[in-house]
Amino acid sequence: MTSRTDDVHMNRRPVLEVHDLSVSFQTDEGPRRVLHEVGFDVYEGECLGIVGESGSGKSVSMLTVTGLLPDGLATIESGSARYDGIELLTAKDAVMRRIRGAGVSMVFQDPLTSLNPVLRVGDQIVEALRAHESRTSRSASAARAVELLELVGVPNPQARVRQYPHEFSGGMRQRVMIAMAIANDPRLIIADEPTTALDVTIQAQVMEVLSRARHETGAGLIMVTHDLGLVAEVADRVVVMKDGRVVERGTVKEIFAAPEDPYTRKLLDALPRIDDDAPDPKPQTAELLQISELHVEYPIRSGALNRVTGSVKAVAGVDLTLRRGETLGVVGESGCGKSTLAKAVLGLVPVTSGSIEYAGEELAGLSRREMRTRRRQLQILFQDPYSSLDPMMTVDDIVSEPLRVHGTPRLEIERRVGELLDAVGLAETHRYRYPHEFSGGQRQRIGLARSLALNPELIVLDEPVSALDVSIQAQVLDLLMELQRDLGLSYLMISHDLGVIRQVSDRIAVMYLGKVVEIGTNDEIFLRPRHPYTRALLSAVPVPDPELASVKERIVLSGDVPNPAKPPSGCVFRTRCWKATEVCGTMPPLTGDDAHRFACHHPEDAGLPVPDAVAQGGAS
Repeated sequence: MTSRTDDVHMNRRPVLEVHDLSVSFQTDEGPRRVLHEVGFDVYEGECLGIVGESGSGKSVSMLTVTGLLPDGLATIESGSARYDGIELLTAKDAVMRRIRGAGVSMVFQDPLTSLNPVLRVGDQIVEALRAHESRTSRSASAARAVELLELVGVPNPQARVRQYPHEFSGGMRQRVMIAMAIANDPRLIIADEPTTALDVTIQAQVMEVLSRARHETGAGLIMVTHDLGLVAEVADRVVVMKDGRVVERGTVKEIFAAPEDPYTRKLLDALPRIDDDAPDPKPQTAELLQISELHVEYPIRSGALNRVTGSVKAVAGVDLTLRRGETLGVVGESGCGKSTLAKAVLGLVPVTSGSIEYAGEELAGLSRREMRTRRRQLQILFQDPYSSLDPMMTVDDIVSEPLRVHGTPRLEIERRVGELLDAVGLAETHRYRYPHEFSGGQRQRIGLARSLALNPELIVLDEPVSALDVSIQAQVLDLLMELQRDLGLSYLMISHDLGVIRQVSDRIAVMYLGKVVEIGTNDEIFLRPRHPYTRALLSAVPVPDPELASVKERIVLSGDVPNPAKPPSGCVFRTRCWKATEVCGTMPPLTGDDAHRFACHHPEDAGLPVPDAVAQGGAS
């Protein structure tokens, strides 16, 4: 293990000290050690980042010190974990119940599964308070719950305490979890991948709330994450874990400026960054996909008669062009309409109005049977490589299924499957195995082989690497770009990860609430963003460089994306835009060519000409 001396904490006592921690899990083959003499400490008021890929032991370490390991399946073989002089590994249940919540609190990865769906949010916060202060009256606890929600930035907390978790967005649910975590002024907060499932703008909000909570309470914070950019922005010290071992530790500046362990260097090198160079521009080619004034609406039904009472405008007047051999990235927060757009292109959702032309042929309005023949040229690679593969089918069955459906002769199928496995870097020996026998990256390669089976021209990539560790993610992205060069593929890349988009896209469309608010080349979007929403997205992306992170522009959007069933009048972004003026409420957002030229009603930010309508309206 690589370790460097850090005298920042000399003469200070850590709030948590972990030494030589070894843990094993019981498996069918016998005990398997998952932690190997792990050690770290954390001090009040500081943030310790614990990073590593899946299976590195990060979460198991946290479950061990909080006494939450599964009974009968896990064994603590050796080690010590001391909180405020108390040995946690041998503490009785009553002692651990007293410490958990009041001394050490935890914010879990998925707030929806961590909150009770049948209890109001306020009642759950009150429960957390009264578990440690039973003498406090219920009315006082209820008032404190409102204060806590206000502290973590939940709007209208007096009303929101009476709502249920399903009535909150993902970001707001995570704020509730943070409110519960700081309710009893703990000395240590453990945040286990608290932003993994969140959009980058919501992630920025949550991290701001965690930082505020840490400074309000003076608590130490352990940030468990695979996101090195996030660690660079928030951590004071870093522990790097691999295969259940600590392989390197040091201050955040030491780790990022001069990583000494090969694994740390590998993680940093594999991380896609928004400050990387864009891919080399491709020569101009003919249009393959033309989307014009596309609208997709989902009906809202209510009442005993299931009557239609409104509609959700998932895609609201989108114009896009995809050229042959290029990658068009589509980015935006959850609910912006990017996945619905992809499904509309593939004929998986009905189009309300508008046009989708593929190679000069209109796809919108085709029947299922008519669309089936076109799908030879239109394929998709899904986000989750495990749930998108049939667990009862072998790799051979999965990859050959499209060929069988379209009547390919048996001998040709046999040959083609072998070619496809070789193309995506899988061996012939993998052919008759099942999905559960593969890693996440290998499963995504299986899905890609299936997508390529019918020699498509266009593949929709719907968050294709978001479920993968950073090193595996880099391998899959390199493979996708290699196949594009070799086969002349066109990609429609749907992603919320702007680092990935920067690495692979030729042009980028930014979507917000069903509309494209800005479109341009890779460099135009990343180096010269014009729309305030694009600037906010870019500013929220963590940069894996502590020096850059300390000086970069930060724009933290307030609130959540508006209800798509009742979008704001005028520019749909104005309710969250720090530059909004009165004119924004009366004018539609500029789209199509206007979006490319002007981006929004504030073009003076980029020194661009001001549209007459905007100049007359007095927008600044």
